[in-house]
Amino acid sequence: MDYLRRAAARTQAKAMLTVLQRDHPGAAQRLGDGALDELRQWPGLQVRDVPDDRSGGGCSVSGAYFAGTPAVLAVATSASLARREFTGLHELGHHLQQTVVELMDVLLAEPDGGAALEDAACDAFAADILLPDTLTDRHITAAGPTADAAVALWRVSNASRMAACVKASERLPAPGHILLLDRDGILAFGASHGLPPLRRGSDQSQVPVLRTALSGQGHVEGRGRLAYRDGAVAGEELYLQTAAMDGYVLAVAVTDLAPWRTFAPSVRYNGPEAASYTCAHCGEDFTSFARACARCESAPCPDCDRCGCDRKVFERQCTACFVVHPAAMFDGASSRCRDCD
Repeated sequence: MDYLRRAAARTQAKAMLTVLQRDHPGAAQRLGDGALDELRQWPGLQVRDVPDDRSGGGCSVSGAYFAGTPAVLAVATSASLARREFTGLHELGHHLQQTVVELMDVLLAEPDGGAALEDAACDAFAADILLPDTLTDRHITAAGPTADAAVALWRVSNASRMAACVKASERLPAPGHILLLDRDGILAFGASHGLPPLRRGSDQSQVPVLRTALSGQGHVEGRGRLAYRDGAVAGEELYLQTAAMDGYVLAVAVTDLAPWRTFAPSVRYNGPEAASYTCAHCGEDFTSFARACARCESAPCPDCDRCGCDRKVFERQCTACFVVHPAAMFDGASSRCRDCD
């Protein structure tokens, strides 16, 4: 999310809270005390528990919103209670933005129809209810969030890890991310600011700083490039700091002004880096931004246009026209293709 988009998301989230107070006085406090219990009592809404694999992939959370009568807030059952609460509030955010005219008008004015802003505003709305600014101010200083401060904010609240990530990302002093990684280094949730977001479910375990943190050391500092496109593309170099978060690792990543350093200038920007390969067929060394083959983990070679997999169709070269044809183009052991015979 860029700076303007983050500001727009914050503005939209504040407008959603105003609408909430106008249409449901006192609901923000009740939702903060128990979102799902409160929402189950709302007329015209239905909270439905669904398996995680049926919660959809369009949101940053494990949930989905279905407009209708009644409107349905689908919340994945496999998550923790705190995470389900955050998801329920996130989906309530979709409901408000898709049913209240003044909120819908803001989305319609966006170049993409509000798709990106709507989801970001839902995260900010949920985080605002679960983690008020007065509580956040006591743990995150004006310099921005350290990894330990973000974890401490989560510990003193009843909010989910995701809510703490969103709230911490709002205080980042420079472009960056707040990442929540599981024990295998898979991105469970990410809140980005000014940089392209990382895909939920992407594998970040090969980033050296994060790999060290995942090995059990928890608190680690350093620099590294995060993985886009499942490792095929490395983002720009960032300052990284991590902290253990009860079975997860929280990572703060910024381009500069790292809150845990007294001097953290911008790292010279080299742009995204392509992955390096050696073709298993022609031996060509090459770099590529293309998506790697899921089976052989190699991108297509620019010289022979093949990944590392063996071909399913056997081929032979004709001794007359020197063209490589499928074996079916040859009669028996003939060295000449059917076109040349």
